[in-house]
Amino acid sequence: MNPLRSPWLAAFGVAVVAHLALVLAQAQPWESISKCLIAPLLIAWVIEQGGPRIIAAALFFCLLGDLFLELDGFFVAGMAAFAIAHVCFVTFFVRHGALASLGRRLWIPAALAVAAVLLLTWVWAGLESGLRIPVLVYALLLSTTAATALAVDLRAGLGALLFLFSDGLIAASIAERVPEDAVAGGFVVMLTYTAALFLLATSSVRLGSGWVASTRPADDGSVPEQVR
Repeated sequence: MNPLRSPWLAAFGVAVVAHLALVLAQAQPWESISKCLIAPLLIAWVIEQGGPRIIAAALFFCLLGDLFLELDGFFVAGMAAFAIAHVCFVTFFVRHGALASLGRRLWIPAALAVAAVLLLTWVWAGLESGLRIPVLVYALLLSTTAATALAVDLRAGLGALLFLFSDGLIAASIAERVPEDAVAGGFVVMLTYTAALFLLATSSVRLGSGWVASTRPADDGSVPEQVR
């Protein structure tokens, strides 16, 4: 069976659509509840596909981050959870040859470093003093995830860039650099975040579980039975 036709992935899609609708409707507490269903469904899919455990761990810390960010006074804890998730992503991509690839394409980390510096420069003055160092460290991790992902796989790289964009919008909103309605009450943030999780998870499973090999056409041009 095609891994993308899994019931878990279908449930993930339904949960994302439902959550985005609830975000637009500003329907609390259902908005927060639905948000915390998204990562677990992807975790179930990764486990079902025999995907890398470190990616399941990354998604688990994303779940913790989602949960903490819904609780008053836990913003830094949520950022820390997401930081651990990015450490997991970076570790996975490094294990799949990211460093060697980056050595041949130094423009990738250079471009992302410039992007991170520009983002930090833009939001720095608007951040509370207690948030500045955590945001700096987190921005470096986001950029590292993007660089290592792009070095290994285009799908993963796009997912990491969407993650960077989504969290950049959050930082800009906190620093009051964009008006509230510019992110439609979190709609764009969540749309890009959920797309990022999907791309990172599916790419990592494809890289880490032999999905690439199993989905290549046979010599006669037919598709292997296990992926039909």
